[in-house]
Amino acid sequence: MSYLKSLLRKSSQLNALKSFLFILLFSIPFSAISQDSAYYSSAFNRKADDLKSQLHILIKNHKEYPYTSTSTDVWDILKETDQDPANPQNVILLYSGRSVDAAQEYNGGEGWTREHVWAKSRGNFGTDAGPGTDVHHLRPLDNSVNSTRNNRAFDKCKDCKDVIDNGFNTGSKTDATLYTFEPRDDVKGDVARMIFYMAVRYEGEGAEPDLELTESILGNTDQSPVHGVKSTLLEWNRLDPVNDWERNRNSIIYEKYQGNRNPFIDYPELADYIFGDSTLYVWKPAAKTGIQTVSKQFKVYPNPTRNAIHVVVEAELANASFVIYDGKGAPSQSGKLTGTNTNVDLQNLSEGVYYIQVDGDLMQTFKVVKKD
Repeated sequence: MSYLKSLLRKSSQLNALKSFLFILLFSIPFSAISQDSAYYSSAFNRKADDLKSQLHILIKNHKEYPYTSTSTDVWDILKETDQDPANPQNVILLYSGRSVDAAQEYNGGEGWTREHVWAKSRGNFGTDAGPGTDVHHLRPLDNSVNSTRNNRAFDKCKDCKDVIDNGFNTGSKTDATLYTFEPRDDVKGDVARMIFYMAVRYEGEGAEPDLELTESILGNTDQSPVHGVKSTLLEWNRLDPVNDWERNRNSIIYEKYQGNRNPFIDYPELADYIFGDSTLYVWKPAAKTGIQTVSKQFKVYPNPTRNAIHVVVEAELANASFVIYDGKGAPSQSGKLTGTNTNVDLQNLSEGVYYIQVDGDLMQTFKVVKKD
């Protein structure tokens, strides 16, 4: 009590204390579960390979469309999923962001083509129905950029070379030394979530390949069914949060065409629970104890965690900060939020329950479980 009385006398900390006491007395006010929670309910409270297997069951057996046909094919679907909101007659190219005439399908190499984000030679599935035509990882692309990307692994370039699209600097890069490709910043998370989807959707059933993630950078002739670089993709998933473009695209594919969803767009924290630092813990999404979202302003994940958490905000806020309290209400750590995704190192904290309070336009508090 003496600690609380002294804290009350410090007016600069009064609001923080009130918020903390409210949490202790009335628990954390969680947001409603995602509207898609019923779709994923059978995967709740699972972890690691068990979680991956259940998600696979949920998203497999989707409706397949031909790559090219006089009936509805991949070209037709991409014209809708990747439509330019500012010009419905155009599609947006993945690695450049350019808007081009949707009617110009290939057009002798002068139009746009279809990028297999999981390179079709990584598993040698070509344009076969299933992995070769799965629109969750197919995106419009300029032909020259498609050739440049080829089947390169996704990674941060070190010896960077700009990728040029018809004289336009795309913002994407290749590594002049290593066989890798780095997409422009705005779609790094998109790419990661498409790769994660493929590694869960295709598990070697029937004639389908068993696609897996790797840390290795393979040569262009290696057709092993693996793609990387896993650690980089996990980082991009955290640094480039899901946006409305991805959500809309996911919904169109689910509701109008394939009948399955990309789980990593609906719940991006799943990447850490299946491929990252949270494989020891069960997944309990919002309104339980996973990502706890009071509003659209902040997200905190992974939770539980071992080493760190990410505080994600939809738009960068000026002078935003955080304070971490231990179970007794004593401040343990504080700092500033930087950009839209701040990595908060928790390695100096002992195992236990903590509360992280983030203060932007609206003060919010999240319960975090730290495990060694």
